[in-house]
Amino acid sequence: MKRFESKTALVTGAASGIGRATAERLASEGARVLACDVNEKLLREEVKKLADAGLAVTARVLDVTDSASCAAAVAAAVGAFGQLDVLCNVAGTLLTRNFLDIKEAEWMRVMAINLNGIFYLSQSAMPHLLKTRGNIVNVASTAGVVGAPYGAAYSASKFAVVGFTKALAAEFASTGVRVNAVAPGNVATPMTATFEMPSGVDLPLLMRLSSLMKAPGGQRPASARPEEIAGAIAYLASAEAAFATGSIFVIDGGQTAI
Repeated sequence: MKRFESKTALVTGAASGIGRATAERLASEGARVLACDVNEKLLREEVKKLADAGLAVTARVLDVTDSASCAAAVAAAVGAFGQLDVLCNVAGTLLTRNFLDIKEAEWMRVMAINLNGIFYLSQSAMPHLLKTRGNIVNVASTAGVVGAPYGAAYSASKFAVVGFTKALAAEFASTGVRVNAVAPGNVATPMTATFEMPSGVDLPLLMRLSSLMKAPGGQRPASARPEEIAGAIAYLASAEAAFATGSIFVIDGGQTAI
């Protein structure tokens, strides 16, 4: 498929996990991609691999917590490619803590990365998306659909992403600009690999976050692959989803089904 031929996309969190898979997926379908991440070394390594494979992917270091950097990244995409059609807000961070142990700096950092960055980039991108009748795909989480025990900061930020997505979708529906989100459950990424069990954890409560589906052999809950989430992002960003806006696409192996 070449659903993104002649299209330009900006993808954050593109050095690894869902962001990296999304950059690859969109580029493989014809998009010119500006791949952004705060991890410069890893970003350039991964973008080189994609470029060596013949994909039109360019690296740009970006700290999504900095509004000026976000505006500059959008300007760089438009300057390099002449337009912006798709914004994929993938960059995020995870925090698992007992509520009473969360420090103010930790709370603010989660909000800055998971929420503020989406606001900065979406606001900078919107004038350009209005010109192309483009769209935004945000990465929320099942923690933005149901409460995540030991994840007060993370869950609050992702509920906010869901609300932001719906509000923007409603405001801009008449313009043709679409805004959607994916809400993954557990995904096998470097971010989830850093999960730390909180002290004194109520394990049955924590298992509410588990998929109902099992990995081969049934020995453990299954995790989605980043490529599966990237596939959903690509669908929502494509013309095939032309009537989808304000949608929250949950991909969680049945976690929120009961």
